[in-house]
Amino acid sequence: MGTESDQQPQAGSRPVRLNTGGEGAYDPEDLVMATGADPTPERVEKARKLIEKEGKAVIERFLP
Repeated sequence: MGTESDQQPQAGSRPVRLNTGGEGAYDPEDLVMATGADPTPERVEKARKLIEKEGKAVIERFLP
């Protein structure tokens, strides 16, 4: 197992571990950006309602 320092990104490099899917916390703004759109107030509100209706796993539809 790696140490916590293995998890920290280094300057100019990618993080060792990437978070994907609905297992982590995210905001409605994150969901809007995952769709490729700019987070306008209308889109953020629509995303908030979608998260309430379908649950946190809804972001998995938009992530590779």
